[in-house]
Amino acid sequence: MRAFSRFRLRLTVTTAALTLAGAAAALPIEDRLAELRAAYDAEVAKNVIDLQLYRHSQEAVLPDGKTKVELINLNPNINSWFLLGLGEGNGRSWFHLENPAPDDRALSLEQGADGPEILITEGKRTHRCTPWAGEPSMLSEARRANLPYAPVCGDRLYLRVQTGGSYTSLEATSQFLRDHVWGGDAIVTWVKATLNKDKYALLDGELGTGGEDDAAAHGPPPAKVRHAEGQRPLVAQYHTFDLEGAEGGMATGLWYPVEGQDGVFVSALQPQSIAQEVMDVPGANWLDGVESRAINYFVAFDLSRFDLGFARGTDHPRLGWSPRPPAYVRPRGMPGPDGFTTAAPLVSLGMASPYLTDRITAAFTAGFKRQHGAFRGGPYRDANYGSHYGFLEHGVILSKLWPGLSTVYVTQDGEIGMKTWEESDYEKMPNLRFARQNGTPLVEDGKPGPYVTQWLPGNWSGSANADLRTLRAGACLIEQGDTQYLVYAYFSTATPSAMTRSFMAYDCTYGMLLDMNALEHTYMGLYSFNDGGGIEVDHIMRGMSQLDKRGSSGVIPRFIGYPDNRDVFYLIRKE
Repeated sequence: MRAFSRFRLRLTVTTAALTLAGAAAALPIEDRLAELRAAYDAEVAKNVIDLQLYRHSQEAVLPDGKTKVELINLNPNINSWFLLGLGEGNGRSWFHLENPAPDDRALSLEQGADGPEILITEGKRTHRCTPWAGEPSMLSEARRANLPYAPVCGDRLYLRVQTGGSYTSLEATSQFLRDHVWGGDAIVTWVKATLNKDKYALLDGELGTGGEDDAAAHGPPPAKVRHAEGQRPLVAQYHTFDLEGAEGGMATGLWYPVEGQDGVFVSALQPQSIAQEVMDVPGANWLDGVESRAINYFVAFDLSRFDLGFARGTDHPRLGWSPRPPAYVRPRGMPGPDGFTTAAPLVSLGMASPYLTDRITAAFTAGFKRQHGAFRGGPYRDANYGSHYGFLEHGVILSKLWPGLSTVYVTQDGEIGMKTWEESDYEKMPNLRFARQNGTPLVEDGKPGPYVTQWLPGNWSGSANADLRTLRAGACLIEQGDTQYLVYAYFSTATPSAMTRSFMAYDCTYGMLLDMNALEHTYMGLYSFNDGGGIEVDHIMRGMSQLDKRGSSGVIPRFIGYPDNRDVFYLIRKE
């Protein structure tokens, strides 16, 4: 029998969480944790609740003496997501609640004089709520409101309501082929490799030259280029951002502030301009003439000003098996790599929470679908059931994180990191607020990742010979003194090697692939509010506006104004 790699998750939770978990069961704390861990590890069909190692459950009974009420805090360290269950067995109804003030607002289930109550505590104030009471109840009215986030309990909590996510015609057609046509994935791959090849390539000629006088007074360091000072080529602007000092074009590799967006900077780079000292570092392939001339755009966010969030889409990434790993990695009776194919009773919405809207600055598509989010070859194919890319939202594990994979993460105290996940990183798990994995690193410690030139081990999609040079998106981290920048990158046509060299030119300490092949897969919007209070959207590429919607009061942005089928990263200004 093939041996699978197994991480040893250290059960290091906070004292408060341990106390809660122990109080939730008639077991000693150590036995309770062992019980939770056994359910987590079991190679059997299960549900997403079984994956939550730190969950705390409270139970009560309604005055009828038979209807059970259960409140589950899915991760007390994060204190954001709760499940409210009414009834028992197959007749149980679940409601997914979100706490919009997890640092200030505590929830508990108490047995009051007239029956169970949810106590919502904020400092010295306590609010009591019985959302199941009445006919119709607060919960049933909230579900009928046709809102993805329905306020309950005096607007102190939100009920997350399952809603279909928006699809573009391309996205819907591709998904139909994959789901319903024999060999559909091969058809989609052929279309991308032929009809879509270089469809989005930006290969305009130069507009003249510019220099360091155009550079931002603040922001990341400029890219290392082969041009003399003052002789950087000017490249065209196909984005829709208003930049300071870029009226005649963008000098390649320099950063320009976005007007009205403190802490946000934009740069453009053609790989043919990258300094030879960067190109000479071993570990990446040569670049052909097309990707060398392609214009690529980079948007940097000063992380001293922003927090980062993540939301799984209504449909993607899915939770079942990817067809990429061989069948022998699947334990018998396991419907997916985590033991389930649906997040139910949790509700995934593919959008930022509405109480964050007034602080939202940007959003971008987060990563690959499950279809492509596992390994067909290389060392990770046979490790951990094929090493499906993991993800975690509001402290809740939706799919396990696996060693060796590039990971963006956000901790409970606001640390934003990007690294190759290791066994030792599981100590972070109790206090992870968000995490998303995507393949293997493009750049690690400022150098090419170990599989940049190896197509199957790197899981890059396409051909190692650049037969599928295509539109790609990625992200990297830049560290400049005490300041850290998160960079979103749009490559109009590139191989992983071109992405790697570009990230290295900007002194990225770590870089990774996100998604590829279409504008909807590489979407990035930057948000601002007009004088009338309406939201306005600028995009990293013209044409992305078709992915937003319009209403009577103006634009309704993707990932902000309505649920989407894809997952998303979003940046919000710190309070």
